[in-house]
Amino acid sequence: MKEGYVQRKERWAQKMSGKGRPSRPNATRLPAGQHEVNNFPVLDLGVRPKTPIGEWSLKIHGEVENQVTLGWEQFMGLPQFRDVSDFHCVTTWSQFDMDFEGVSFFTLAELVKPRAIATHLFFVGYDEYTTNTSLDACMDDDVMIAHSWNGAPLTLEHGGPARMIIPKLYAWKGAKFIREIIFRNHDELGFWEQRGYSNTADPFTEDRFA
Repeated sequence: MKEGYVQRKERWAQKMSGKGRPSRPNATRLPAGQHEVNNFPVLDLGVRPKTPIGEWSLKIHGEVENQVTLGWEQFMGLPQFRDVSDFHCVTTWSQFDMDFEGVSFFTLAELVKPRAIATHLFFVGYDEYTTNTSLDACMDDDVMIAHSWNGAPLTLEHGGPARMIIPKLYAWKGAKFIREIIFRNHDELGFWEQRGYSNTADPFTEDRFA
């Protein structure tokens, strides 16, 4: 078990019980090279697929014990998680105190039970966008698939009906319009990673490009 995992899961458990506080990855809250905004700018590939709730599904498979495909009712029937976190875009803007609600990645991991050989994740959106992370990066107390922001359903422009939120990484790692999560025993570069963006995407080290 990697160092820090137990502490991260304890923080998540406290949040699920309503006793936790938002985690801050750095005492100097605004990463170097970023500027604060308050209007949640929209950046995407120019493709915004409209997926009706009744047709939406999330497939989680690969190196897991229990592969699942969740419809919207099943997804919403899982324990719900609300958290306030900061959001950092590689194009140099950051927005503080983003109030997201959805299903915690810890909850999804407990559902599918990753195999010991699983080390990485590959995400696919309904717009065919792809991105990747290490599994360890997502096993954290603030990572979720969000369906709501500021108490309202995520709009299409922000990746609705559901998108990944990984606050400690640049936002391109948080795939919009999420439809598939693949657990793998190896890494595979996604759309922007193949085009020269960093594979690890840490805002606090200005890890923007490979």
